Amino acid sequence: MKPKILTFFIGSYTEYPIPGFGGIGRGIYTVRLNTKTGELDVLHTEYVRNPSYLAIGEDNQFLYCHTELDAKDQPKAKAYRIREDYSLEFLNEQDINGGYPCHLVTYGSNVLVACYMTGNVLQFPLDRSGRLKKCTKDHRHHGSSINDARQEGPHAHQVAIHPNMKDIYVCDLGIDTIKAYRMQDGELMPNEVKDCKLTTGGGPRHLVFNSNASLVYVLNELTGDISVLQSNNDTFTEIHTYHALPDDYHGEAGGSAIRIHPNAKYLYAANRQLGAITIFRIEENTLKTIDFQYTRGEGVREFTISPDGQWLIACHQDSHDTVVYKIEEDGRLTEVNRTKDILSPVCLVFPD
Repeated sequence: MKPKILTFFIGSYTEYPIPGFGGIGRGIYTVRLNTKTGELDVLHTEYVRNPSYLAIGEDNQFLYCHTELDAKDQPKAKAYRIREDYSLEFLNEQDINGGYPCHLVTYGSNVLVACYMTGNVLQFPLDRSGRLKKCTKDHRHHGSSINDARQEGPHAHQVAIHPNMKDIYVCDLGIDTIKAYRMQDGELMPNEVKDCKLTTGGGPRHLVFNSNASLVYVLNELTGDISVLQSNNDTFTEIHTYHALPDDYHGEAGGSAIRIHPNAKYLYAANRQLGAITIFRIEENTLKTIDFQYTRGEGVREFTISPDGQWLIACHQDSHDTVVYKIEEDGRLTEVNRTKDILSPVCLVFPD
């Protein structure tokens, strides 16, 4: 019997927009995972400048990315058609009015983009052919927080869609706030009554919802802590924070990615400075640390879990390691394969 093959996409840094930060990747990689051996094969590459985050449309026909560049270098949002062999056909692009776009998602017939440097969130409607229309909404965040080096102003870092498909939340690292939005007559609008202020100085980077959205888990980049938010009267409130770093670790924090297992029993959080993925068991509304999986690479920036919940794949921006782990029944990870064939990998996305 032939092993099941899973095909997915990896984005990479292709240049150094800031001295010491960036990469030497080839753009967007189409990658095949052999689910018997854990081996990865690169099927195709599509050159684009710094496609540091990818999103796939709801029908799996289109892929979207941004070019993570300074505002003066005119970053773009780009649309591609996914061919039958999973190669990409370029469709069109639109200007992004912001600096260092770092995250994007699809939401119905829209692409929503978060820009780190300029602290804004943009809406790009889609036409019926999957192409991007010009930006129709550009919302700028305001404020700062206590970390003078990293929180001198707003830094939008992720756009997350609530499972109710109505509420939209944006992690802003610079102001320690999860900003709330909603769609109103097809337009992205602020919903400030649902904004959620977090522990000062944490620097919220990414969040995930549990299965019924009663809880949200937020990874704070600057402290490495996990904030747990609980839904109450249709708004979220921070109820607890958990340390995601070992007690005997005294280095810098560098929280980078967070994922919840499809079975909703386990939570995973990566830290670039520690060089590990922290594994938590979810026990009702609390978290229990069960393991630290050291990844033996440099700059573990992103990871994702396969839709079947059997595999966790981690990307290392600086050492070019892409590592495949088998997820065990108890949530722990067993490494089964690693490759350096994908240069400067920084994000992964599976078609649904």
